[in-house]
Amino acid sequence: MTLQALYAVFVYPVIYILPAYVANGSPVLFGKGSRPLDFKMKIKGKRILGDNKTIRGTALGIASGIVVGAVEYPLFHMFAAVPFFALIAIAALLSAGALAGDILGSFIKRRVGVESGKSVPVLDQYGFFVVALLLASPLGYLPGAYGLLFLVALTGILHVLTNVGAHKLGIKKVPW
Repeated sequence: MTLQALYAVFVYPVIYILPAYVANGSPVLFGKGSRPLDFKMKIKGKRILGDNKTIRGTALGIASGIVVGAVEYPLFHMFAAVPFFALIAIAALLSAGALAGDILGSFIKRRVGVESGKSVPVLDQYGFFVVALLLASPLGYLPGAYGLLFLVALTGILHVLTNVGAHKLGIKKVPW
């Protein structure tokens, strides 16, 4: 495999998705003590989202992803001729998509009776990832098929490792 092919499959995809990863992980650090996004409202007696989805966590998660996109611009631009403002738009859409996917996952979990903080495999690991890619895809520059397959595997592995690590550090109550 050539150096260019290795980059296309392993490096570029990570650079591309990093704003979504950062946005998805940031609310755990920034959201504590903030107002819940659902303002504690209920549908048919069930919370819409739960206490773990907060206004501050969502806003700072999106901002964190955009900052990462701006910081990584030189790396991204070295291999893909992307104008700075296009990259910021991609980072913003990836970040907003990651959080929208996570929020959608919480909404679905509440509707089917899964309590806040409980895990639903696949939805928890990939909901943020899928919505982030769908939202950013119209702007182009997506990794190729092998790069996306690599990201699917990496996302599953990183989800487990980062959540277990955050739990052991006392940042999260549960290891998922």
